[in-house]
Amino acid sequence: MTDLSGKVALITGAGQGVGQGIAFALAGAGASVVLAGRTLEKVQKSADDIIKRGGKAMALACNVKAADDLAQAVDATVKEFGGLDILVNNAQEVPLGTLDKVTDAAFTAGFESGPLATMRLMKLAHPHMKARGGGTIFNFASSAGIRWDMSGYGAYGAVKQAIRSLTRAAAAEWGPDNIRVLTIAPHAESPGLKGWFEANPEEAAAFFRTIPLGRIGRLEEDIGRAIVALCGTDLSYLTGATIPLDGGQANFD
Repeated sequence: MTDLSGKVALITGAGQGVGQGIAFALAGAGASVVLAGRTLEKVQKSADDIIKRGGKAMALACNVKAADDLAQAVDATVKEFGGLDILVNNAQEVPLGTLDKVTDAAFTAGFESGPLATMRLMKLAHPHMKARGGGTIFNFASSAGIRWDMSGYGAYGAVKQAIRSLTRAAAAEWGPDNIRVLTIAPHAESPGLKGWFEANPEEAAAFFRTIPLGRIGRLEEDIGRAIVALCGTDLSYLTGATIPLDGGQANFD
């Protein structure tokens, strides 16, 4: 596996699910990791698990909708580990429902926790990555943004598609600084996806039938280790792309 010794990573929404799996994988590859999340107890437990495995980790309470929290998270990361090389913008509140049912508050929360938080953290990370000669940023999208039938997914798809645009812009603007920016669109065994399966059993059954590999991704092994590989030198010419880690389901062409 790619050796990330000496690298420093900040992961939002790292107390469970995809964020936790990525944090475990990055730490397993040798990176020092900062796990940020709204509930300190959750991210602290994840950080403790990494330390028990022999890794380096720190937990931070962070509400990604709060600009001050984001600035403090980056400052604390740099203070603790000396810099920042990898940013994983995973945390996101999801505004699901038909357009007439999605409230302004839910849509605003989706925007603030998604594209706005993503842009804020990228801007905060940029000078630190530039000072270290480059870095890798991962933003998160969803195949919900490219469904042929957007019923019930319009608000969610809108905030996720906005993130893809920000990825393309950051990749273009910061490429000269050797900062690569990628969008990841995963299907993984997260609490959120499991909850959706339970609430929508018929749609979930149809969903499974459209995954060529026939399964949902494992958090650390399938999603986390893919992130590790994308941080390595073998893929250093890849930037600005949307990468679906979804068993072949979505077509982002």
